[in-house]
Amino acid sequence: MTALRRPAALKAAPKNRAADISLARKAAFNALLAVERGHSHSDDLLRGKAVNALSPADRNLATALVLGTLRRQISLDRRLQPLLTRPNAKLDPEVLIALRLGAFQILHMDRIPARAAIDESVELAKQAGHRFASAMVNAVLRKLAAAEHIHEEPQAAEDHPAWMVERWIGFYGPETTQAICRHGQTQPRLVVRLASPATESELAEAGIVLEPGHLLSAARTVVSGDISTTAVFHEGRVRMQDEGSQLVAELAAANLSQEGKSILDACAAPGGKTLILAERNPQAHILACESSPQRLEQLRHRLASHADHVECRLADATELPEEAVFDLALADVPCSGTGTLGRNPEIRHRLRLEDLPRQAERQRDILSAALRAVRPGGRVVYSTCSLEPEENEQVVAAVLATNPAAHRLSLQSSIEALSRKSILTETGAERLKASLTTEGALRLFPGVFDTDGFFIALIEKFDEGTAIAGGRP
Repeated sequence: MTALRRPAALKAAPKNRAADISLARKAAFNALLAVERGHSHSDDLLRGKAVNALSPADRNLATALVLGTLRRQISLDRRLQPLLTRPNAKLDPEVLIALRLGAFQILHMDRIPARAAIDESVELAKQAGHRFASAMVNAVLRKLAAAEHIHEEPQAAEDHPAWMVERWIGFYGPETTQAICRHGQTQPRLVVRLASPATESELAEAGIVLEPGHLLSAARTVVSGDISTTAVFHEGRVRMQDEGSQLVAELAAANLSQEGKSILDACAAPGGKTLILAERNPQAHILACESSPQRLEQLRHRLASHADHVECRLADATELPEEAVFDLALADVPCSGTGTLGRNPEIRHRLRLEDLPRQAERQRDILSAALRAVRPGGRVVYSTCSLEPEENEQVVAAVLATNPAAHRLSLQSSIEALSRKSILTETGAERLKASLTTEGALRLFPGVFDTDGFFIALIEKFDEGTAIAGGRP
């Protein structure tokens, strides 16, 4: 089922009538409409003012409704379509979202009575300006609630586009694909990075229960408590960041030589990886590039405490200075994001197979620019949060084919260096070494490491004369 026209935000109920819709469902409805129109990612919306203004209970319910509906959208539409009088009819987006939201509660939220889910979905359609269609919403959801075996859970792969699943099976096999799909249907762990051991004690005093990270000694999983309300969080001494994302920056930071003095972060926003680069290399000058003026300002604000050695610049990563002046570059490139479907479930509904070549073209341009920007002997870390070979090893291979003065390095020595410094946990280091590809790159599968999915490769640039002579450093 697809939408016909641009959806509008839900209007407030008239003042002369008591509100018939809970605040959580209103917030969820409006967030799902914003995602449907492609204006924002669910993760951004759920951290926005509208959701943050809710009580903790309502905020949790709104989050569960938005992410759950998006994760189950394919199977929800499959269940709803035959119940329509005209199964092939194109519904207005407000009506479609009201149906999906009601269906998700009926099928997947046992603690919510079907009557409440139906009544509020009907009222959502009415208040969105679809009074006549609200009768259809009522009829369809009643049929769904009366159906037998309504609580049968679809397989995780059924809620991912068939073309994605088929590709992953071909590339990685059925077992890994099942793990990827299961991870895409679950709420990712809330992982934070601690500034110091003392920070953990302060959080414990605030009632925040933490568990050690799987890979990194500075990472912790939040088991219970709202960390966003603590002084430690607002002071920036603890920050939310997926453990795989932290690992990308740790591996990059480990590849600055002792003599190295300059780092390029080619695609720096939102800045979590840049912060790790700055913390691990306080002696280095870091140039953090971002092509969006709005995101650049957010980046500057986030990196303000390191302004003495981090320069934030408005720059397109494909148009970096030709002069080779950097000792290290991180090219954490924009990508399809298929490694983050648990965190950003709407990606599976937006992405098309034909999008991948366009992504790859820009990724090749960014990696080529980063290679030009490092001096001989310098290194480039290339990373994505994608599972697709077109954006990962194929990009690296294509760029190296046109750059005789560069070659791949295995990340094994970087992993061992982080292990010696106790930056990696002992078990984490061994698991990472076992996950190296034959070319020495690292691939983190969602569901295998309980992180988002990442691809990380290390490239070294050397003197072109050495390359022509057939030598290697």
